[in-house]
Amino acid sequence: MGNTIRALAAFVPADRCQNYMVRDLQEMPLDKTVDLSGNMLRRFPVHVCSFQQLAKLYLSDNRLNSLPLELGQLQNLQILALDFNNFKALPQVVCTLKQLCILYLGNNKLCDLPSELSLLQNLQTLWVEANYLTQLPDVVCELSLLKTLHAGSNALRLLPGRLRRLRELRTIWLSGNLLTDFPPVLLHMPSLEVIDVDWNSIRYFPSLAHLSSLKLVIYDHNPCRNAPKVAKGVRRVGRWAEETPEPDPRKARRYALARQESQEAQVPALPPLLPPSNS
Repeated sequence: MGNTIRALAAFVPADRCQNYMVRDLQEMPLDKTVDLSGNMLRRFPVHVCSFQQLAKLYLSDNRLNSLPLELGQLQNLQILALDFNNFKALPQVVCTLKQLCILYLGNNKLCDLPSELSLLQNLQTLWVEANYLTQLPDVVCELSLLKTLHAGSNALRLLPGRLRRLRELRTIWLSGNLLTDFPPVLLHMPSLEVIDVDWNSIRYFPSLAHLSSLKLVIYDHNPCRNAPKVAKGVRRVGRWAEETPEPDPRKARRYALARQESQEAQVPALPPLLPPSNS
């Protein structure tokens, strides 16, 4: 039903779209999903707020810059997509939706996030890419269940040390920022599985071999002089990525001796010399 509404709305002239939405949404879709993306909406249809069991609300790719207080009635909302709009500040009412697990805020005009965002203690995924952030808002460090953070394409120069509080964080995307050094705080986050610092200005990478959970590090498009050292099995994407990480000298020595002994054991014995013929 949610996708049907979106498809039908695409054929409605922009000046009539708002009224059409309000009239068409008379009851909550069976899948508890409303998708109003890509409809050039300037105002949110307040009637949707009567669907108090709504779980997913997609408002991407519109022209919204505010939301009504009535949105706070959607206390069962788990996914809210506000990306590709005109928000210069996150509406406070969003911070009252305490069941939110996923919040998309990318491609807006946000310079900061309100401290009230810390009320969203169930949030696991936060997208704030392509905004006007010059520093990562401190409130992000208070989202204790956060697993995925997308903060690429901003103007970040460093990360706060308090980020290490996010013990559940598994994936961090920081591509397209202004980082000149690899963020030191990431070296103290052993639960990280994916680190993306593509398209920054990092010149040197410290060893990441001690990050026991790491599976992927993306560091391409940096003016770096070295590739980050990683543990065996970790995939690297960037310059020198195909080179084998430098081994531990003691392990390398043991491996070389074992290989030499193995090769010696496989050398076939020479056949015995035959006595000279008397003929």
